Amino acid sequence: MLGRHHLRRYVGSWCAVAALFGACSLVTWMLVHWGVSRTLLDWQPSLWLSQPWRLYTAAWVHYSPMHLGGNLLALGLVAWLGIAARMQWQATVAWCLSMPFCHLALLALPEVLHYGGLSGISHGGVAVVVTWLLMLGQPIQRRIAALLGLGLVAKIWSESPWGEGLRLVEGWDIAVVPWAHASGAVAGLVCALGAASWLRWWAHRARPERAA
Repeated sequence: MLGRHHLRRYVGSWCAVAALFGACSLVTWMLVHWGVSRTLLDWQPSLWLSQPWRLYTAAWVHYSPMHLGGNLLALGLVAWLGIAARMQWQATVAWCLSMPFCHLALLALPEVLHYGGLSGISHGGVAVVVTWLLMLGQPIQRRIAALLGLGLVAKIWSESPWGEGLRLVEGWDIAVVPWAHASGAVAGLVCALGAASWLRWWAHRARPERAA
């Protein structure tokens, strides 16, 4: 059984980043209600080169209480998943690195003039966990990760992200962008592949050579 020190070593950074994402979203929501315009922070395809902070701050912007609450709930589930999977700090770095790529992929949808929300990076977090366990986990973890990965793919496929960019979905009070879910998952997959491959290479390099 893992002691507290070892548990913190595995999941501390993942939880800290998830908490940071949630806190930034809540602070941004309060700033908007105090008069700060969302357009200073959300994704706008024509401004990302001159205002690159939007590659990150877009995730903190939400357009309704339902939007914010739903995304915070999803973020909480991703945080719990990372704890259960004992994500290492390298996986957390991969998750953070996936964020700007998730938003850059929105350039493929010129009709999406404004975008905000945590849903893309939440899908990216799930993809990081799945990829990490498939590459570095124990056999039982790999089987669970494979099932989780199939569920993620099925969810994204059911949303038809290749279709209309902005979409009205029953039960939501804002238009959604399924493409952001797909781009977040792909970005998380690619970044996790790179980080896990580096970790495996480093572990192999640091392993003492066996005597002949």
